[in-house]
Amino acid sequence: MADQKNDKPAKPQSKPQGSSGGGWLSRIAPGVRNPFAKRETPENLWVKCPETGEMIYRPDLEAALWVTPSGHHMRVGARDRLKITFDDGEFERIATPSVVEDPLKFPDDRSYHDRLKAARKATGEQDAMAIGVGKIQGQETVVVVQDFAFMGGSLGMAAGETFIRAAKEALERQIPFVIFTASGGARMQEGTLSLMQMARTTLAINELNAAGLPYIVVLTDPTTGGVTASFAMLGDVHLAEPNAMIAFSGRRVIEQTIREVLPPGFQRSEFLMERGMVDKVVSRPDIPKVLGSILKTLMMGRASSKAA
Repeated sequence: MADQKNDKPAKPQSKPQGSSGGGWLSRIAPGVRNPFAKRETPENLWVKCPETGEMIYRPDLEAALWVTPSGHHMRVGARDRLKITFDDGEFERIATPSVVEDPLKFPDDRSYHDRLKAARKATGEQDAMAIGVGKIQGQETVVVVQDFAFMGGSLGMAAGETFIRAAKEALERQIPFVIFTASGGARMQEGTLSLMQMARTTLAINELNAAGLPYIVVLTDPTTGGVTASFAMLGDVHLAEPNAMIAFSGRRVIEQTIREVLPPGFQRSEFLMERGMVDKVVSRPDIPKVLGSILKTLMMGRASSKAA
């Protein structure tokens, strides 16, 4: 005779009182939960050096002011630049002036409004220039920073208005003006209105000169196009970061035009310093100290001339 089958499901065994149901590890170490759970690693924890390909731990790179072990000076945003320039990283932000957006209704596969919106979200800045006022080695100074991450640091109406606002701030406070340049040139979405900023910024510099206030330019990688053809080359003193590209047109364009091969290092800061276009090449950690020395000397001379 076949065994009789029991169709009733078996009752689940009850768990002992006090059991958390976490397995054997939870019984011997109650505070441990999900010890083998997958942890997400931040995507930007390691940064690749553009020059050598070396992978660098991001906190170490930040501590080195974004200068890699090989000496390559990586690009930095406006906030970081202002922070590392002023004493103890303390400064006052000056609001960026508002301008009409997309005045030419520029046709493109992506609207100019959308490009501006994306750039603002990525950088946290209103446009390609930012203003800060603080002390550099004890000398109160207005500092403007061009952020290459914002549409290539392109010069448009907003950037022009920001430059003029910073110059007026320097005139009102009777303090020096320093700019860190980084740009691919004029902003094509604004056409001639963008090119007009070259003349407008030049006039603002003339006002600083008339008032006897120092205007110092720190050229960073890259500084090109209309920016090089205007306020980037009108400083009382021109400093530059190592190996920064400083040019009007690109190397390939020039070679194709003149049908010649350009020399090694052409358009780099060291090459230009040898030929008198740049006064001094300064490593990023040393820039505040060098700037402070220059500004104090120039302001001292201004005080002496006033007394005379």
